[in-house]
Amino acid sequence: MTRYEIFKALRKHAKLAERRSIAWQQNKAAKIFLMIGAGFTIAYLMFFAVILALAANSSTSVTACELMYGFSPFILAVDFLCRFLMQQTPSQQLKPYSLMPLRKYDCVDCFMANSLLSTGNLIWFAMFIPYAIMSIVFVEGIWVTLAFLLGLYLMILINSQLYMLIRTLINNHIAWWLLALLVYGLIFSPWIVNLKIDPMLDAYSCFGDKLSHGHPLCFLVLLVLLCVLIAINRKIQYSFTWKELTEAKATKIKHVSQLSFFDRFGEVGEYIKLEVKSIMRNKNMRTSFIFANAIVLMFSLIISFTDVYDNPFMNTFWCVYNFAIYGAMILVKVMCYEGNYIDCLIVRKENLISLLKAKYCFYSALLLIPLILMIPTLIMGKYTLLQLVAVMAFTAGVEYCVFMQMAVYNKQTMPLNTKFIGKGSMENNSMQIVVELLVFFVPIVFIRAAVAILGDMWGMVVVLVVGLLFIFFHPWWIRNIYQRMMKRRYVNFEGFRSSR
Repeated sequence: MTRYEIFKALRKHAKLAERRSIAWQQNKAAKIFLMIGAGFTIAYLMFFAVILALAANSSTSVTACELMYGFSPFILAVDFLCRFLMQQTPSQQLKPYSLMPLRKYDCVDCFMANSLLSTGNLIWFAMFIPYAIMSIVFVEGIWVTLAFLLGLYLMILINSQLYMLIRTLINNHIAWWLLALLVYGLIFSPWIVNLKIDPMLDAYSCFGDKLSHGHPLCFLVLLVLLCVLIAINRKIQYSFTWKELTEAKATKIKHVSQLSFFDRFGEVGEYIKLEVKSIMRNKNMRTSFIFANAIVLMFSLIISFTDVYDNPFMNTFWCVYNFAIYGAMILVKVMCYEGNYIDCLIVRKENLISLLKAKYCFYSALLLIPLILMIPTLIMGKYTLLQLVAVMAFTAGVEYCVFMQMAVYNKQTMPLNTKFIGKGSMENNSMQIVVELLVFFVPIVFIRAAVAILGDMWGMVVVLVVGLLFIFFHPWWIRNIYQRMMKRRYVNFEGFRSSR
């Protein structure tokens, strides 16, 4: 087979795999919500295009090309972060083809080409094209417009390859986040060094102006950078997949804490010990837990020691966000990791109720971490103790109740250790994404409405009471979750087994 024939075959396989996957079958309704969300995203990008175009048309100091390229570092940073929600790395798709009689890099090349041609790389054109039509094409001409769009497209492609490289390295070890910080630190270095944003905007505006007017050296720099990243990615994707396929680890006998403190809680305590030991021993769960703690620490520091979010709406948003991190990153995947040993969990009646209670108690107790980390905000007067306790109770009660509903619908096993070759290593559960978005935004509306109607103190009292009611009645709604799980048990268990 030629490489083109291999590319067509693998592209067809990828489309069939999406339709046959468990995630596709269980998330059709959620996909509709995501499509609606994508429509809103495109509408927002077009709205920003109009705002920027009006600013460019009224400016006498910068041209339209310079204005857009001046803001390109922010566009690249947002693009990089958004790719974590949807884009997968080629190494996560290679396992089925690793033993086929294909040349060494054929599959890697095809999947990388597929990622470069992905429609996700074109979504920013919902902002670039309307902006170009309104501000460039009638002033500078069609060729400048095409060069302007081509330059931005090359920058997005470079960003996609950079994301792919860093995401693969992060999957192998969390310390590679430092590389992401270093790269984007270099991108924003004119701002960081001078402590003023103007030098950065000027530098990228100058580069963008030359690029838009067809300067060959600028295009050569972008093309060389893209080719270098593709070459590095090509080797990294293959080597990490092959390493995980062939790696054999020696088992070391070491002392493990018995966590006897939890014995007093009976069967629920045993499942709390299982959760703690799973986080300590299994790579994927440990990585998610470390990420969650790092994000909580980062946002606690930002909220406490900066005035970036010092208006009432943003204060509420980041407070809710900070407490909801553990649920959004870990609890929303409830039963996914347990899918690896679901057969052992169902040998005794109502075992799963104790498991759900243990998870609920453990992650509710973790909410003390953001509460403690946000104590400086009390000293600085940004929050009151009532606000923090009310949001924590609301998170433990209402938001965790919503997150744990996913126990009924999750039926895709997440691998405990393998990251590149596990069947469930591609986290594309769109229902989880919809639940996360709802839990992040609906509570803010409720809290702000309660405060607007009843005032700061009584509004937060209502939030606290609602949260405490859900906490008090957690045995009832957990049993309801269990009963609905049992009605779907054959469908879910089949999904867990087939996705191991």
